[in-house]
Amino acid sequence: QVQLVESGGGLVQAGGSLKLSCAASGRILSINSMAWYRRGPGKQRELVASIGSSFSTTYADSVKGRFTISRDNAKNTVSLQMDNLTPEDTAVYYCYADVRSSWTSVVYDYWGQGTQVTVSS
Repeated sequence: QVQLVESGGGLVQAGGSLKLSCAASGRILSINSMAWYRRGPGKQRELVASIGSSFSTTYADSVKGRFTISRDNAKNTVSLQMDNLTPEDTAVYYCYADVRSSWTSVVYDYWGQGTQVTVSS
Protein backbone atom coordinates (compact mmCIF):
# COMPACT_ATOMS: atom_id res chain seq x y z
CA GLN A 1 0.00 0.00 0.00
CA VAL A 2 2.73 2.45 1.01
CA GLN A 3 6.43 2.60 0.31
CA LEU A 4 9.15 4.77 1.83
CA VAL A 5 12.27 5.38 -0.24
CA GLU A 6 15.38 6.97 1.29
CA SER A 7 18.14 8.76 -0.57
CA GLY A 8 21.17 10.91 0.16
CA GLY A 9 23.45 8.54 2.05
CA GLY A 10 27.11 8.17 1.24
CA LEU A 11 30.68 8.75 2.39
CA VAL A 12 31.77 11.95 4.07
CA GLN A 13 34.71 13.14 6.15
CA ALA A 14 34.31 14.17 9.76
CA GLY A 15 33.01 17.71 9.96
CA GLY A 16 31.18 17.39 6.67
CA SER A 17 27.48 17.41 5.87
CA LEU A 18 24.88 15.20 4.24
CA LYS A 19 21.17 15.56 3.62
CA LEU A 20 18.92 12.52 3.70
CA SER A 21 15.51 12.51 2.07
CA CYS A 22 12.58 10.11 2.24
CA ALA A 23 9.54 10.04 -0.01
CA ALA A 24 6.32 8.22 0.86
CA SER A 25 4.03 7.01 -1.90
CA GLY A 26 0.98 4.82 -2.25
CA ARG A 27 -2.50 4.78 -0.75
CA ILE A 28 -1.95 7.63 1.70
CA LEU A 29 -4.80 9.50 3.31
CA SER A 30 -2.54 11.34 5.74
CA ILE A 31 0.77 10.98 7.55
CA ASN A 32 0.98 11.55 11.28
CA SER A 33 4.58 11.50 12.46
CA MET A 34 7.71 10.92 10.40
CA ALA A 35 11.10 10.07 11.79
CA TRP A 36 14.65 8.96 11.16
CA TYR A 37 16.17 6.04 13.02
CA ARG A 38 19.65 4.59 12.73
CA ARG A 39 21.56 1.44 13.59
CA GLY A 40 25.32 1.67 13.89
CA PRO A 41 27.73 -1.31 13.81
CA GLY A 42 27.14 -3.45 16.88
CA LYS A 43 24.55 -1.03 18.22
CA GLN A 44 20.80 -1.06 18.76
CA ARG A 45 18.43 0.91 16.59
CA GLU A 46 17.87 4.39 17.99
CA LEU A 47 15.63 7.33 17.23
CA VAL A 48 17.59 10.16 15.66
CA ALA A 49 14.84 12.72 15.06
CA SER A 50 11.09 12.86 14.62
CA ILE A 51 8.57 15.40 13.40
CA GLY A 52 4.82 15.41 13.98
CA SER A 53 1.95 16.46 11.77
CA SER A 54 2.01 19.87 13.46
CA PHE A 55 5.78 20.13 12.89
CA SER A 56 6.81 19.55 16.49
CA THR A 57 10.26 17.95 16.61
CA THR A 58 12.37 15.77 18.86
CA TYR A 59 16.05 14.93 18.63
CA ALA A 60 18.43 12.49 20.21
CA ASP A 61 20.80 14.28 22.57
CA SER A 62 23.75 13.14 20.50
CA VAL A 63 22.57 15.06 17.42
CA LYS A 64 21.01 18.19 18.92
CA GLY A 65 22.48 21.29 17.36
CA ARG A 66 23.89 19.32 14.43
CA PHE A 67 20.89 17.67 12.72
CA THR A 68 17.66 19.26 11.51
CA ILE A 69 14.53 17.35 10.51
CA SER A 70 11.88 18.83 8.24
CA ARG A 71 8.88 17.67 6.24
CA ASP A 72 6.84 18.71 3.23
CA ASN A 73 3.25 17.55 3.66
CA ALA A 74 2.31 18.39 0.08
CA LYS A 75 5.00 16.04 -1.21
CA ASN A 76 4.86 13.46 1.62
CA THR A 77 8.58 13.80 2.20
CA VAL A 78 10.83 14.12 5.22
CA SER A 79 14.45 15.25 5.23
CA LEU A 80 17.34 15.15 7.67
CA GLN A 81 20.05 17.76 7.31
CA MET A 82 23.18 16.44 9.03
CA ASP A 83 26.01 18.87 9.79
CA ASN A 84 29.30 18.47 11.66
CA LEU A 85 29.25 14.73 11.17
CA THR A 86 31.47 12.48 13.28
CA PRO A 87 32.49 8.83 12.89
CA GLU A 88 29.97 7.99 15.63
CA ASP A 89 27.22 8.97 13.17
CA THR A 90 28.17 6.07 10.90
CA ALA A 91 25.09 3.88 10.58
CA VAL A 92 22.28 2.72 8.36
CA TYR A 93 19.58 5.36 8.54
CA TYR A 94 15.93 4.34 8.25
CA CYS A 95 12.91 6.45 7.42
CA TYR A 96 9.72 5.83 9.44
CA ALA A 97 6.16 7.07 9.03
CA ASP A 98 2.76 6.60 10.67
CA VAL A 99 0.45 6.49 7.66
CA ARG A 100 -3.34 6.50 7.58
CA SER A 101 -4.39 4.35 4.65
CA SER A 102 -6.75 5.82 2.09
CA TRP A 103 -8.13 2.31 1.61
CA THR A 104 -8.77 1.20 5.20
CA SER A 105 -8.54 4.52 7.12
CA VAL A 106 -6.33 2.70 9.62
CA VAL A 107 -2.90 3.91 10.72
CA TYR A 108 0.03 1.62 9.93
CA ASP A 109 3.75 1.80 10.61
CA TYR A 110 6.02 1.88 7.55
CA TRP A 111 9.79 1.65 7.24
CA GLY A 112 12.18 2.37 4.43
CA GLN A 113 14.94 -0.04 3.42
CA GLY A 114 17.66 2.17 4.86
CA THR A 115 20.53 4.21 3.48
CA GLN A 116 24.17 3.90 4.54
CA VAL A 117 25.99 6.88 6.03
CA THR A 118 29.72 6.45 6.59
CA VAL A 119 31.81 9.15 8.25
CA SER A 120 35.60 8.87 8.11
CA SER A 121 37.98 10.46 10.60
